[in-house]
Amino acid sequence: MSGAEGLLEALPPVQRLALAYAPAPARAPTLALLVLDQRLAGIVRNSHEPSLAQLRLAWWREQLQVDAEAWPRGEPLLATLKSWNGGHAAAIELVNGWEYLTGAAPLPEADLLAFAQGRGEAFAGLARVLGADPAPALKLGRQWALADLAAHVAHPEEQAAARRLLAAEGKPPRVARALRPLAVLHGLAAKGRDGQTPAALLTALRIGLLGR
Repeated sequence: MSGAEGLLEALPPVQRLALAYAPAPARAPTLALLVLDQRLAGIVRNSHEPSLAQLRLAWWREQLQVDAEAWPRGEPLLATLKSWNGGHAAAIELVNGWEYLTGAAPLPEADLLAFAQGRGEAFAGLARVLGADPAPALKLGRQWALADLAAHVAHPEEQAAARRLLAAEGKPPRVARALRPLAVLHGLAAKGRDGQTPAALLTALRIGLLGR
């Protein structure tokens, strides 16, 4: 199994489904971002102490701050991130966003919004790498993050806050064809679907083909 195939297998079904709608030139850069997001999520989810999570997040922040040629060899995710052609520093905001979720529940709305903004900024960076407009990618990435939070956080106050913040975002924007996986992720999260049901497959097919 190649490094890229191993990374793909590590993604949850909903993200593998979304990635299927990426045009060929966008596939590796999008895969790298989705896998990085999952790595950071795992750090936050599996670290019992905020300081340990922050330490592990700092390692990724440091890697994203340096030239790709300085990265350690043998890490498939870093190798795939080279497909960003030097634009990987934009993903630092994703690391910063996840760090806002290391606090004690219930997190304040400001922290939830900062997390969502970090996810959005990372997709804006991906848009630049792919030659697309970053503004709608930023907004839709932020909206996806809030919808995803509302569907998955356990604390009822955080769920309610995420829903309020999402409602304040307004109508989701259309994004470029190269960012169709983001549109699929947003559409599935907004409907609370996990990518494994017939309804989810139909939703993904519609958005993947039509963009919404």
